[in-house]
Amino acid sequence: MEVDLIFRIAGIGIIVAVLNQLLAKSDKGEYAMLITVTGIIVVILMILPQIEDLFSSVRKILDY
Repeated sequence: MEVDLIFRIAGIGIIVAVLNQLLAKSDKGEYAMLITVTGIIVVILMILPQIEDLFSSVRKILDY
């Protein structure tokens, strides 16, 4: 796994956490939830190729 990917995910997490806190403090809880869900979707889309590589590796190992 690339270290760059881990740093990008951590960066997205920090940005989402800060935005979530700012929006929650200003009584905009709906937007805070929307930002959180968007951050989760972005991270899942970033991880999807890695998961695909994992499944293809497992498939190769099990096929001999």
